Amino acid sequence: MTREKVDAGPVIYLASRSPRRVALLKQIGLTCETLPADIDETQLVDETPVTYVMRVAQQKAEACLQALTPEQRVYPILAADTTVVLDGIVLGKPVDDDDACSILSALSGNVHQVHTAVALAFNNEIEVVLSTTVVEMMALSKAQIEAYIATGEHRDKAGSYGIQGAAGAWIKRIEGSYTGVMGLPLYETAALLRKHGVSTC
Repeated sequence: MTREKVDAGPVIYLASRSPRRVALLKQIGLTCETLPADIDETQLVDETPVTYVMRVAQQKAEACLQALTPEQRVYPILAADTTVVLDGIVLGKPVDDDDACSILSALSGNVHQVHTAVALAFNNEIEVVLSTTVVEMMALSKAQIEAYIATGEHRDKAGSYGIQGAAGAWIKRIEGSYTGVMGLPLYETAALLRKHGVSTC
């Protein structure tokens, strides 16, 4: 486990290795200790995107919970999963640069949805909440896509782009949570934590 330190605030376990999620938690005053949950994230047959992302977030929290001792379980465990959906099809993280090119070409000039589910395991219960954001991306040229892929920014990102990076200039509009598109919707996350007695900013 890797402890990510901030000056103050309660400690939680984060079932993720995402530096973006760590940074977002710091933004609302939370210290987290990362404990990545390595689970099978394969979408099940006939599983809807929403059911899929909520199931994976819950399973990440459950896997993290099982890895902790009873003494460690006094702290809350937070997990999240993000998926990009175009025309009902889940577009996951790219397997390579060619796959990223195909994904970005599909998103180009279209409207897609970003679902981020957040799961909290605390006090012998697990609750999952969902944030859905509609995103409209401008039409991209082949040269733009290739130049972006050359930066490496697309790697390990659902939908092959990060709205907080250079690709943010491609986003014409969003309806929903900007931080949800980044991977951790802060409003929903903070509300969930407060509901279970964990203070935030």
